[in-house]
Amino acid sequence: MKAFAHLLERLAFTGARNAKLRLLRHYLQSTPDPDRGWALAALTGDLKLRAVTPRLLRGLMAERIDEQLFALSYDFVGDLAETIALLWQGDGDDDVPLSDAVALLQDTGRAGLPAAIAAMLDRLGPSERLAFLKLATGNMRVGLSARMARIALAEMGTPEVADIEEIWHGLTPPYAPLFDWIEGGDRPAQAALAPFRPVMLSTPVDLDQLQGFDPADYVAEWKWDGIRVQAVNDGGVRKLYSRTGEDVSGAFPDVIEALNFDGAVDGELLVRRGDDIAPFGDLQQRLNRKTVTRAMLESHPAGLRVYDLLVWQGHDMRPLPHSERRAALQAVDFGSDRIDVSPLLPYATWDDLAALRADPPSPVIEGVMLKRSDSAYVGGRPRGPWFKWKRDPMIVDAVMLYAQRGHGKRSGFYSDFTFGLWDGDQLVPVGKAYFGFTDEELRELDRFVRNNTTERFGPVRSVAPKLVLEVAFEGLNESARHKSGLAMRFPRISRIRWDKPASEADQLETLRAMLP
Repeated sequence: MKAFAHLLERLAFTGARNAKLRLLRHYLQSTPDPDRGWALAALTGDLKLRAVTPRLLRGLMAERIDEQLFALSYDFVGDLAETIALLWQGDGDDDVPLSDAVALLQDTGRAGLPAAIAAMLDRLGPSERLAFLKLATGNMRVGLSARMARIALAEMGTPEVADIEEIWHGLTPPYAPLFDWIEGGDRPAQAALAPFRPVMLSTPVDLDQLQGFDPADYVAEWKWDGIRVQAVNDGGVRKLYSRTGEDVSGAFPDVIEALNFDGAVDGELLVRRGDDIAPFGDLQQRLNRKTVTRAMLESHPAGLRVYDLLVWQGHDMRPLPHSERRAALQAVDFGSDRIDVSPLLPYATWDDLAALRADPPSPVIEGVMLKRSDSAYVGGRPRGPWFKWKRDPMIVDAVMLYAQRGHGKRSGFYSDFTFGLWDGDQLVPVGKAYFGFTDEELRELDRFVRNNTTERFGPVRSVAPKLVLEVAFEGLNESARHKSGLAMRFPRISRIRWDKPASEADQLETLRAMLP
């Protein structure tokens, strides 16, 4: 744990990208198996451990320290794991293998977990306690992306980063075959894998920016409000992967059953009732499930709208121009009414496309996608081949009600804001946002929270209802889980209305009228 704790500390306090890569590369080269594999999985977000909740950790502290002292310390530090690591009353200094810590979190039953965690914390010093708690909560936050971790791996041996990413989601921690390959061994075998270079992503664009391009070089499709997936049938083994590589097959057996082809396709997973596409909220009810009831299959039938062919009947289609991949796609008969091909939009000028975007045939369409006809399928977000021209966001003026301390680099600031709208003479919470503002605006918001606090609840403060926030969001659904009965999709603070009195913020009915 000492080497892992030292790595996390150095990564957290190192800003330069290349320096972070050197730190990780040195750790992976000098740390034996399986510890280096478990560390890599933790840093890339691929380590699935039994959930250790803040409630469990607070319960451990309640047995060992005065509640008020802990609350004051947590308010000052701003990070739960760091607060516990500093306050824990123990003088242990064992160098516990990282694999032992992982085994504890993987194998200990729910009833025995608090005692096991306490015993482990007793054995560790402060830095190692923090590393263990980050591992336990899954909250690394050291400024290292999964992509950077794979670049560090590629710098250790002969495989290119694209080769590593292509098979990444067929690997499982602690990655012994991967390290063998990097050190000169055989390429790990894979089965039922989409070719996971990261999915090809688009860059945002607007009408003014489009004027610099020739519309004849691009084709356009609707941008649907579902989730991006790669669907695979590899030798009869069928899988659905999200854009992050998560296997979501278990939640969509109806789509899995329909994958009667040989290859891998890129598309959008949707809930479809006949010709109608349901709002994202309907799809969300089927996500993150291991199994789905018959009633859910009937009430929320899923389908796949295909955008692209990646591998088809043994041929890698990705290097081909989009026009050739598209021609091949349109010739495919998927043999199921659950799978169809995303239609192309007819347009000759950007103004033609703007008119289509302004009047889409379905309220769940997010905008349009533009794909250059000569573009290969390239992982990541290259500038130019693909664009997304999203519809203008919905906007309301809301009042800040609560603020919560952030995490990681934001642990010293109040950065997560709950906001509400007027329902008569009462403010009703309608959402929460934690991005959309600059660093300077964050400091101003933090100052406002500290100067206008009315109550404190641990890391959360209730603030006087004075400040109006302009909130932009991409979609709206009815939700029984929220007091307002509504749930926003991707809310963000687009503007701080220092000039506007709270009494002039929007009414709840204004938001309700935006429901599709």
